[in-house]
Amino acid sequence: MSLPRSRIWFLTILLFGSSTSVQAAGLKTQNIFLIVSDGLRWQEVFTGVEEALLNKESGGVSDVQATRDKFWWPTPEARRQALLPFLWSEVAQEGQLFGNQNKGSVDTVTNGKNFSFPGYNEILTGAPDPKIYGNDKKPNRNVTVFEWLNGRPGFSRRVGVVGSWDAFPYIFNVARSHLPIWPTWEPDQRKYAIAAPRCLAELFQDTTPQWGDVTYDSFMYQAASDYVKRSRPRVLFVGFGETDDWAHDGRYDQYLLSAHHVDDFIRRLWEQVQSMHQYRGKTTFIITADHGRGSGPENWRRHGAGIAGAQDDWLAVIGPDTPPLGERSNCAPINHSQIAATLAALLGEDYRAAHAAVGPPVADLVRGGKSL
Repeated sequence: MSLPRSRIWFLTILLFGSSTSVQAAGLKTQNIFLIVSDGLRWQEVFTGVEEALLNKESGGVSDVQATRDKFWWPTPEARRQALLPFLWSEVAQEGQLFGNQNKGSVDTVTNGKNFSFPGYNEILTGAPDPKIYGNDKKPNRNVTVFEWLNGRPGFSRRVGVVGSWDAFPYIFNVARSHLPIWPTWEPDQRKYAIAAPRCLAELFQDTTPQWGDVTYDSFMYQAASDYVKRSRPRVLFVGFGETDDWAHDGRYDQYLLSAHHVDDFIRRLWEQVQSMHQYRGKTTFIITADHGRGSGPENWRRHGAGIAGAQDDWLAVIGPDTPPLGERSNCAPINHSQIAATLAALLGEDYRAAHAAVGPPVADLVRGGKSL
């Protein structure tokens, strides 16, 4: 005897709905922080300071001995620990790191442009867009995973952006997505602004900037920490920018110092969330860069389609649903188009069901592998 079509449809919905809820129930992650240090090379992440750049000629280092004393050690393992102590003492022990090409781990961007707007778009939407040609401040036509999650049950008004670059309001298309963001740079963006502490807002206005389109990472950390404390977002983007700008300026010493500071800001954010009931044991950090850089005495400063190696990147993840496999070696290559779906999958959401063209989740980063 055949069942009526309506009942078959009902049972199908029940079956698949139950399956998805069981998969999501098996995950502990309820909150995600996506943290990007713009243009931080995989070489420094995995091998620490590069000795050939510890000079005035190639690295623009103002005090060679002081920088050497702070960051130089005889082995790559000791150098990377000195530069990024949280990444290597905590994430490497409790999470996973991809991208050390010296050990057969490859992570790349796939957009072919190898600079920021295309890179952030790929990370946030799960697919490269060949029509994004530059860093022009134009509203992103693509829907980011942040905007998509903001429309999902349980996430509305629990998604936020703290980003140092004046293009972020366009990358996240706040005029369409209405995502809260700090800082805002133009009058028509102020309706979406996250309210910063008064002292921080005054510092932002009163401090002479090093760069006209990027604010200081220390300001970003303070804004992010305050936003977590007051608003308790479930999904938060934190975009640090100094690593890229100091590299473009040819200041290897400042590039190293800013990377060291970012590592400490991440540590402090991690300790903050582990002290709060909403986040403790229920939060995953995804840490990466939007593109790589070149190599050698000149090209370490640069990136782009014509710079060899600028497509090479790295990815670190720590959280309750990511098996603690540490530094990966001799593993299948991954790419940045997989980050958006991985982020969603850790929250029990299937981003690819709504956006079929995006890259698949990195199965090794989600306990249970191909759960979604």
